Amino acid sequence: MSKSPNATQATSQPRKLICVGDPGTLPADVELDNVIVVDTSIAVVHQLNEPSIDGVWIARDQFPQLSELRGIVQSGFMLRDMPEGVALLDADIRVLWANRRLETWANREEPLAGMNFYEVLSNPEIMGPDFCPFHTALATSEESNSTLHTADNRYFQVHAAPLIQPGQELRLIVTINDITEEILQQQKLAAIHQAGRELADLRPNEIFMMEVDERIDLLKENIRHYLSDLLNFEVIEIRLLEHATGNLVPLLSVGIDQDAADRQLYAHPQGNGVTGYVAASGRSYVCHDVENDPLFIPGMISSRSSITAPLILHDQVLGTINVESPDPNAFGDSDLQFLEIFARDVAFALNTLELLVAQKANTAQQSCDAIHSAVAMPIDAILNDAVNVMEGYIGHSPEVVARLQSILRNARDIKQTIQQVGQKMTPLEAVPAGVQPAQHKALRGKRILVVDADDQVREDAHRLLERYGCIVETAHRGEEAVLMVRGSSGVVNYDAIIADIRLPDFSGYQLMLRLGELMDHVPMILMTGFGYDPGHSIVKARQNGLHPKCVLFKPFRLDQLVDVVKTVLDVSEEAAKKTSNDSDDSESTNLTSQSEA
Repeated sequence: MSKSPNATQATSQPRKLICVGDPGTLPADVELDNVIVVDTSIAVVHQLNEPSIDGVWIARDQFPQLSELRGIVQSGFMLRDMPEGVALLDADIRVLWANRRLETWANREEPLAGMNFYEVLSNPEIMGPDFCPFHTALATSEESNSTLHTADNRYFQVHAAPLIQPGQELRLIVTINDITEEILQQQKLAAIHQAGRELADLRPNEIFMMEVDERIDLLKENIRHYLSDLLNFEVIEIRLLEHATGNLVPLLSVGIDQDAADRQLYAHPQGNGVTGYVAASGRSYVCHDVENDPLFIPGMISSRSSITAPLILHDQVLGTINVESPDPNAFGDSDLQFLEIFARDVAFALNTLELLVAQKANTAQQSCDAIHSAVAMPIDAILNDAVNVMEGYIGHSPEVVARLQSILRNARDIKQTIQQVGQKMTPLEAVPAGVQPAQHKALRGKRILVVDADDQVREDAHRLLERYGCIVETAHRGEEAVLMVRGSSGVVNYDAIIADIRLPDFSGYQLMLRLGELMDHVPMILMTGFGYDPGHSIVKARQNGLHPKCVLFKPFRLDQLVDVVKTVLDVSEEAAKKTSNDSDDSESTNLTSQSEA
């Protein structure tokens, strides 16, 4: 029998014993009124909560259960020293027992037993998914989870499971995990994505009216701000790649020695440091120790480690972004992940701003674009209305038809005059170094009809194509496009017709068939969002002669639009040559027949 020290006190203070097994095995001097009889050693644990218990008596025939009791004690030691927090709660969510980890997190001098669990963690904010996992577990007798956020910005994942034993009060076993690092990583990722969206969102009207140099400076300042304040990178260098020369031109340097910032580097894996290697390979590079890395060329004298990531857009390397630290092994996998994510956003922002260093648009270009934007759409409306009215007078009133045709000519002349003035005032759009504007001479003077219900798409068509000398006209609906083609027949011909596959009145394929009744060859280009073609418009159009490359997927880049337009122009030219050759062969055959006759 195991006795407490109080067992030797005066007999006036009765002692209580827990007896496991037959109470008849107790010593004769033990009063049975002061004995608590239990059947199993597990029940002993519950009874020991009473302060009046002086000891435990285990009958000899219950000795095999000692191993079970020993296992319970060992389990207690394991729970006490687990790296996760563990607690036993009663039905009022009061702590009956807590392990050392939870005591450490609570950081309290007083014992946790008897405290409300929320009070242990200084009444944290419950973030869900379950608003109160303890009440849910008690009410449903099922496990429940939630996340708690403490005042000192720590996050804990709480799992509550009911402990159900017959004849015993319902209790909860609670495990607590510190997920602060995981949550902070998620928040940092979300902040990086938000920063990336703000980097790319540099084209509203108030930004658009800024000079190009001002927009570049704004982007550079945003990049510096986010890299420094969000990612805690203090030494930063961004270079842009000139694809024609392979030269890596400095765009932004913070904390970099001036000699290093002025150093000439090329996209080559050897002799150009880590930056040249990354630009040439398109792969990120982590330098843990600069003294033992043959590729590294320091940007500052005190550099001991670095990360360099490529700026990639549409599988094309635009440049590199490099950060350095005075500490060796300063960057881990998470730093590389964050920098690569941010590098993609920087690449997108650079593309949005058309920041390819050697080419800059000027104020005159902005003014020309503003004129086109203001005038093009109203003139298109005049053209649409004129051909629609003219349709009703053809064959009835030649004078009205002639007057409407004069309106059409004048409206087109106004727009073309504005465009010609703009071309004299401004250069073509800035393009990557080494690419000559002459390659787009094939577009100059070509007449393009764009059919789409979306005003923004029609405006973009004017803005993008007219800078290359195209003459762009637009229509909202398929029927308007048919009238534009019919009303312009014999006066002007459209070199390309770009239509959305889903128009308000019919599909792009149906428009192609309608135009086929008016034109010998329909220079058709169809537009669609990725994966959207419920009527199989594109498939049917291809079966009826649409060139496989004459499809644009929204949102499309300028170079994709230009390439598709040039493709349809080439197809039209081949069709015209074939028609001419067939005509020549036919005339030759007729002459031969006449000669023989």
